[in-house]
Formats: sequence, C-alpha cells, structure tokens
Amino acid sequence: MSDKEYLEFTESLDKGLLLAEKRMLQEKALHDESVVVCDKDGNIKRIPAKQVIAENPIFQ
Repeated sequence: MSDKEYLEFTESLDKGLLLAEKRMLQEKALHDESVVVCDKDGNIKRIPAKQVIAENPIFQ
C-alpha cells in the first residue's frame, strides 16, 4: 500500500467513524439517553447525549 493509498484509507476510516458516532449520539438524544465519557483527568461521567451534541459543533 502506497503512502497515498494509506492516507486515503485512514481519512475514509476517520469519516466513517465520525458518522457512526454522530448517528449514535442522535439516536441516544432522541430517547433522552446519556453516554459515558472520560474527562481529561480520567474521571468517568455520564452526560446526556443532547449535551454532547450541543457542546461539540462537529456533531451538529
């Protein structure tokens, strides 16, 4: 696999993962569910999916 092919593959994979995460958050937000996240200090939290979407423009 050439460098160009590798870059194209990883970009495609990143786009697909982002789309899957966005769809999962939208589905959870529809049902007023939360997601489990880890903050920068390593603390585990439950946050409403609607809040995650609202605070991250990449998911809007």
